[in-house]
Amino acid sequence: QVQLVESGGGPVQAGGSLRLSCEASRSIFSINGMGWYRQAPGKQRELVAFITSGGTTTYADSAKGRFTISRDFAENTVYLQMNGLKPEDTAVYYCRAEYSRGAAYWGQGTQVTVSS
Repeated sequence: QVQLVESGGGPVQAGGSLRLSCEASRSIFSINGMGWYRQAPGKQRELVAFITSGGTTTYADSAKGRFTISRDFAENTVYLQMNGLKPEDTAVYYCRAEYSRGAAYWGQGTQVTVSS
C-alpha cells in the first residue's frame, strides 16, 4: 500500500499561482508515472498533467502553458506549479501514482478555489 499526501491547495485570486505537492510513502524512482487530476462540482474527474518514469510530460489543453508538473526523487514528491489561475480551475486536485503490475493509488485531494 502506498499513501499519497497532497498539500498546497487553498484560495487564490484569478491570475495568481499555487504549487501543489504530492508526497508518496514509497520511492517513486521506479514508478511508471504520476499525475494530477481534478474534479469540479458536478463534473467528472479529469487529467491535468502526467509525468512518466522517463520524464515525459502530458498536459490537458486547459493546462498547457500555465501548469508545470515536476518531481523530486529524493523527496518522493511530485509537484504541480500552477500559474495564471482562472476561476474555471477551481476543483479538488488529486494525485495519482501508477506503480508496476497495475497498482495505482490516489491521494485524498486538495481543494483549489480561484476567485475572480
